Amino acid sequence: MKREASATAHPNIALAKYWGKRPGGANLPAVPSLSVTLAGMETHTRVSFLPGLSRDRLVLGGKDEEGRPLVRATLMLDRVRELSGLSTFAEIVSRNDFPTASGLASSASGFAALAFAALGAAGLAPDGADAAFRERASDLARRASVSAGRSAFGGFVELAAGPAHPEQGMSGDRLVARPLAAPRAFEESLRVLVAVATEGAKAVSSTDGMGRTAKESPYYAAWLEEAPRLHRGLREAVLGGDFEAMGMLAEASALAMHASAVAAGVVYWNGVTLELMRAVREIRARGTAVFFTIDAGPHVKVLARESDAPAALTYLRGVPGVVRVIETRPGRGAELRLESEGARASSALAGEAVS
Repeated sequence: MKREASATAHPNIALAKYWGKRPGGANLPAVPSLSVTLAGMETHTRVSFLPGLSRDRLVLGGKDEEGRPLVRATLMLDRVRELSGLSTFAEIVSRNDFPTASGLASSASGFAALAFAALGAAGLAPDGADAAFRERASDLARRASVSAGRSAFGGFVELAAGPAHPEQGMSGDRLVARPLAAPRAFEESLRVLVAVATEGAKAVSSTDGMGRTAKESPYYAAWLEEAPRLHRGLREAVLGGDFEAMGMLAEASALAMHASAVAAGVVYWNGVTLELMRAVREIRARGTAVFFTIDAGPHVKVLARESDAPAALTYLRGVPGVVRVIETRPGRGAELRLESEGARASSALAGEAVS
């Protein structure tokens, strides 16, 4: 019998960056992180367990994927099969409405959507215990992509550092993201302007970049020491509704992360990135409080108050080399649709953060 479910999820941007993993292969972050889930960019994924398939199949953006993308997806499906007792292979059909594998957190939304859809299709959807389901999906997604664990939830979300010496197994190395604050955590709503510096994929994956940084950067130890302090400051700023403190600390976290990576020869920026950073500082020097953050890619995400967003948007669009600017805001977590029911699961699954 065909078993099928669909899910949508949104990327998140880390304000307090995660960069580096605990040794041991359990995909546990070496430092805590804090992010905001974004409405305005979306991944939609359908998982179908189909009798007759001889192996799992992944279709991303209309193209059959092989190699590493398929391996990562299959590993997640294997965990779901282990939990559910299924032995059937699955077809995954997924699409993004924003550039993939280019530093816009497509792995975060992609694996969050895959976790929700796979658990739903396998019959592991919530039966009234919605919070427990969301936590299970967050942990499952985190095992594939650390940042994906955060996209299970909406608003402002944090993920603790993994234990230094985790026990091996599905329960011993469990780590779940936690909602910290609702999407409207500030007196005036936050807008995140995503300035796209290229439509192409990045040359070095985040996983490879982190591995090289940990192995080769003389500043990696300093990053491991500094990141928790920045996380604590950002946590206080978000909970206190202090937009300017949040913005300054987000910039500091991004620059510290990239400094450690650049020292290992891992450079994600291009000329457009530098021009955008200059533009943000110029806008700020003119009296408008805007701030930047940059993940493992060339794109620049600009944090602005709602009232300042239109002017900042116009300015950013005028920066030479900018492909486009996507206006986003804090949004909801992943959502599940059980195809057999023909209706979206309960509203609790929309991932609203704590109020």
